[in-house]
Amino acid sequence: MIFVCTGTQVYQFDRLIKKLDELVENGVIKDRIFAQIGSSTYIPKNYEYKAFLSADEFKEYQDQANLIISHGGTGALIGASKKGKNIIAVPRLSEYGEHTDNHQLQIVEVLEREGYIRAVYNIEDLADVIESANKEPITKIYSRPSNILEILEDFIDKSVKEVKRREIGT
Repeated sequence: MIFVCTGTQVYQFDRLIKKLDELVENGVIKDRIFAQIGSSTYIPKNYEYKAFLSADEFKEYQDQANLIISHGGTGALIGASKKGKNIIAVPRLSEYGEHTDNHQLQIVEVLEREGYIRAVYNIEDLADVIESANKEPITKIYSRPSNILEILEDFIDKSVKEVKRREIGT
């Protein structure tokens, strides 16, 4: 089963949803697909979908999937990689109204370079990348510890120093 997750942003991801529908309709994808389509306006005709999933539903589909096709969000990609899943990432792009900027390109490029995922930068390459993923799955597990606490502590420390500097300067 292929699980597709487009995230929970207020922006559509019709480009990906449409392309998958086309690939199923043309017989290129024969596997069952279930997609979390988020705020997309295009409604799939050839596979199952739901706009939003509960955390438990998301986890269940993620666990069942042989292949995950995801937007370029850090949480979705790292979460799937921590489960050792075969992942294809399609970054949302601002030029298509899919996000406010192209930061997902940077996330996808790093995770691809590190060998955790396959990336699709041109939606016309999706079928070929799916074929590659099925022939030679990438299941490298992301096991790095989160450094969010370190980042927050550093931010707080710098903020406190800045406040003290301003108080002394006044």
